[in-house]
Amino acid sequence: MKLQNRIAIVTGADSGIGQAIATLFAQEGADVCIAFHTDQAGAEETRRRVEAAGRRAVVFQGDVGDPAAVKAMFTKAAELGTVDLLVNNAGKGMGGVPVAEMEDELMERVLRTNLMGPLFCCREFIRLRKQHGGKGRIVTISSVAQHLPTDESAPYGMSKAGVGSLTRSLSVELAPMKINVNNIAPGLIETPMTEERVQDPQKLEEALKEIPWGRVGQPEEIAGLALFLASDAADYVTGQTFVMDGGLTMNWGGA
Repeated sequence: MKLQNRIAIVTGADSGIGQAIATLFAQEGADVCIAFHTDQAGAEETRRRVEAAGRRAVVFQGDVGDPAAVKAMFTKAAELGTVDLLVNNAGKGMGGVPVAEMEDELMERVLRTNLMGPLFCCREFIRLRKQHGGKGRIVTISSVAQHLPTDESAPYGMSKAGVGSLTRSLSVELAPMKINVNNIAPGLIETPMTEERVQDPQKLEEALKEIPWGRVGQPEEIAGLALFLASDAADYVTGQTFVMDGGLTMNWGGA
């Protein structure tokens, strides 16, 4: 098993990519702190999957954009032992709102969840790992939006680009402690966040025109890459963003 007896925190683990990562990590030997914001039923389903894999799970409800909640999350995770792995997956989507029409509350929520949230989580993880001699893995799930224009959802693209910058900065800052920091930028993945596009035949057809691979990605595919980055096989990998999008960014803006 690639993560035997490791302890992981996975934020946004109640559905989609986060649920797939928590499940796969458990199948590979990790105990998991399942963090979620509102979907209690989804979080309990993730717990069921982790325990079905023979691993321990704790569930924590909180807002990663609140530093006090992040501290409480690490306290909850400590019930499993010392955290080795942090997966920053929690995120808030948005779209269809020009900047000139955007309310402060929406801007604040998107940026606090998608950008400040990973920063708060990384800060607590680093403090913890310092107490235990360093080492560990940070994997953040961003989006191809960090590389592409996001008209009518500017804060979303800003937040994801910021996560890429955070990854690069922390990779250098934490290298002496041997903490690997990497980032995955998914394209169109079939999750609750993308359900409207994926379930609408017309919207899906339009989306697939931009994806050379000709299909939507699955959460389990992102989880597989996250597993590699969290494992010892990725010891020499840090500061990188891995785009997993079926070729979408290669085709963006083409004919």
